[in-house]
Amino acid sequence: MSLSLKRRHLLAGTAALPLFSILPRRADAAEFTFKMATGQDPTHPVNKRAQEAIDRIKVATNGRLEIRLFPANQLGSDTDLMSQVRNGGVELFNQASSVLSTLVPAAGIVNTGFAFSDSEQVWKAMDGGLGKYVRAQIEKVGLLTLSKPWENGFRQITTSTRPISSPDALKGLKLRVPAAPMLSTLFTALGASPTPINFNEVYSALQTKLVEGQENPLAIIATARLYEVQKYCSLTNHVWDAYWILGNRRAIERLPKDIQEVMFREFDRAASDERADIAALSKSLRADLGAKGLQFVDVDKAAFKVALGKTSFYKDWRAKFGDEAWKLLEESAGALA
Repeated sequence: MSLSLKRRHLLAGTAALPLFSILPRRADAAEFTFKMATGQDPTHPVNKRAQEAIDRIKVATNGRLEIRLFPANQLGSDTDLMSQVRNGGVELFNQASSVLSTLVPAAGIVNTGFAFSDSEQVWKAMDGGLGKYVRAQIEKVGLLTLSKPWENGFRQITTSTRPISSPDALKGLKLRVPAAPMLSTLFTALGASPTPINFNEVYSALQTKLVEGQENPLAIIATARLYEVQKYCSLTNHVWDAYWILGNRRAIERLPKDIQEVMFREFDRAASDERADIAALSKSLRADLGAKGLQFVDVDKAAFKVALGKTSFYKDWRAKFGDEAWKLLEESAGALA
């Protein structure tokens, strides 16, 4: 038989075989490949600690699970990503409680205005009964929480037009807020004009004066360079916010149990590291941002809470969350008007 005829025989004999039997998997190829999306700038501690967890997971699973990190809304806005994770287009993502509340209303209870006075109260709640309650509600919509909550931080108000030194200064203020009912109702109750805008559009909205101000933790104000388009930062601590590392339930449950355990362990370790990062930044960023021209305003936080208490804000949200959830909140935060 000629060489060319032998070649034709060989091809004919293999034509019916599936492609994967002809092309073996690369020895170094991962058995499972996930995408992880975040909305934060690559320099934010969320991405630093997530990447460290991803690297540890790859090593601990001998390369069987590879996770690719996509920061800074590369794969879509916050609201887009919630849909993508639920339908499996993206396996993992990081989401703030404030935005997650549009899908899981109970997640927004941690954003109750002026509820927490310090981090000690926060972690008593989030590592205790309230955090357990919120996680259970999240898992009812087909998402899994991969770790204890991460730190987003206490939110502060920045403005380009005037400092917010008292509740009265909020009257009529055009303020960007995330697409979060809690924050919209909070600022409406205090007389401001909140405008929901996705985070990837915030800088341009401030730059073009579509809104006068916005509110976010100092780490976000720094890493997103919002100080470039804002003049004042009023330290209101009006809301504390969590970050949740969330996964598509079907994708997670397809992983072997030993890989799942590694992933949960490493993201939980990363949560502790990220919390420490934000705590340190909260102390150092005032000086750093001040050097960049942002003018800080210390306010009487109690005056804002009193003003809020004169509205129906707390009564309305207690009715929405229910007595069980509200009781868990007050066990750590104390009684709310």
